[in-house]
Amino acid sequence: MIINKRILAIIPARGGSKRLPGKNIMNLAGKPLIAWTIEAAKQSKYITDIVVSTDDDEIAKISKEYGAEVPFVRPDYLSNDTATSVDVVKHSIDFYKQMGKEYSYIMLLQPTSPLRTVEDINGAVELLLEKKADSVISMCECKHSPLWTNILPEDNSINNFERDELKNVRSQDLPTYYQYNGAIYITQVDRLLEEKMFSFNTNSYAYLMSNERSIDIDTNIDKMIAEIILGEG
Repeated sequence: MIINKRILAIIPARGGSKRLPGKNIMNLAGKPLIAWTIEAAKQSKYITDIVVSTDDDEIAKISKEYGAEVPFVRPDYLSNDTATSVDVVKHSIDFYKQMGKEYSYIMLLQPTSPLRTVEDINGAVELLLEKKADSVISMCECKHSPLWTNILPEDNSINNFERDELKNVRSQDLPTYYQYNGAIYITQVDRLLEEKMFSFNTNSYAYLMSNERSIDIDTNIDKMIAEIILGEG
């Protein structure tokens, strides 16, 4: 725990998943998917409490077995496709506030990022401290430059697909672009509640992670890749 600062780690895990039914508790390299995130969070020296926000009894049971708190059932209005991550986080903050617990920061840890390590979690918090930041969000390098992307017309013609200034430019000569990887969000509670977002126009920083550790489990192919990497560890 940071001196005089309390961090609530929130792991959001709905029961419904359209692409991969039961995704959050499916077996990944010998343990439920959500267990990888819970175990990494438990190892962090900075996190005060770990809560799993879920609407599913089986997810709740497994989360408790791996050491997370599941003190409430997520209400139906926060368990549909229109509910935002901010809504889910605010619900957890309000619940603990009613219990007499308040936090300086929340850390959102998606269970679909199982290769995120305790070193990443601690590193993101340490960046927060170093920069005196209001928010830190994990990112990774884009695999392909967005400068080489464009929209297509209805006939799929590529006559004007490539920008003139990029013709004959080598990929290694293009600037490096980064993207959110969904693994770690740390945000000052007061600013989150005020602005209803995780990053701000001021005092927000990126914590950089490798593409390998940034895998997000959304399809069976993602799962296969993650299992290969974990098998090599």
